[in-house]
Amino acid sequence: MSFTTPSIGGSGSRVGRTFEFGRTHVVKPKGKHQATIVWLHGLGDNGASWSQILETLPLPNIKWICPTAPTQPVAIFGGFPCTAWFDVGDLSEDGPDDVEGLDASAAHAAQLLSTEPADIVKLGIGGFSMGAATALYSATCCAQGKYGNGNPYPLNFAAVVGLSGWLPCSRSLKSKIEGSQEAAPRAASLPLLLCHGKGDDVVLHKHGERSAEALKATGFENVVFKSYSGLGHYTVPEEMDEVCNWISTKMGLDGSQ
Repeated sequence: MSFTTPSIGGSGSRVGRTFEFGRTHVVKPKGKHQATIVWLHGLGDNGASWSQILETLPLPNIKWICPTAPTQPVAIFGGFPCTAWFDVGDLSEDGPDDVEGLDASAAHAAQLLSTEPADIVKLGIGGFSMGAATALYSATCCAQGKYGNGNPYPLNFAAVVGLSGWLPCSRSLKSKIEGSQEAAPRAASLPLLLCHGKGDDVVLHKHGERSAEALKATGFENVVFKSYSGLGHYTVPEEMDEVCNWISTKMGLDGSQ
């Protein structure tokens, strides 16, 4: 699936980046289908690797959708192309924001969820590293009811999870949420879980912590931030156990077969 986003070229003509998304892997629920979660992988990875992890979790009522990001030049690698949800020059909230890329990836995730029976199943989004950043960006779009480019955002989430990630566009978020009567209550009620290892040397722990603080300061009142001593830029069973328990509680899963 591809998205072409318009932008203004140097001559004033409109040019666009085309985003060709890779293969999507689906993990079907082993029990009664109660929730569907899109899970977004990290920089240079693909949907297959996370689908294998998610399949082992004791969450029989969840359908997992694991897409693969487009292959595109990435500034942090000197322009070398790899799978990435957006272009990034700094793996933190301090770097420049590629809103065009973020919008395209958030729209792709939303489109994957658009065919789910939202009146029957609850919807969620999560991810690891750059995937977590994209999931958190999607959460802010959900609260605002629109993408960064102003187009309407179509979904409401019951849960958002970000592992070892950061919050893109954090500098402008507060004014956008406070400037909308509709956005503030949506932000306040949206459950978010952020987890980060204190030994992370790729996306530093302080960036995850700052992102959680920025969300809370912006009016996202239902944010939980979990730190793990000695954990680097990867996941461990203790962290995934907490993720499972939190998802089950927030999404009201009963474990029924």
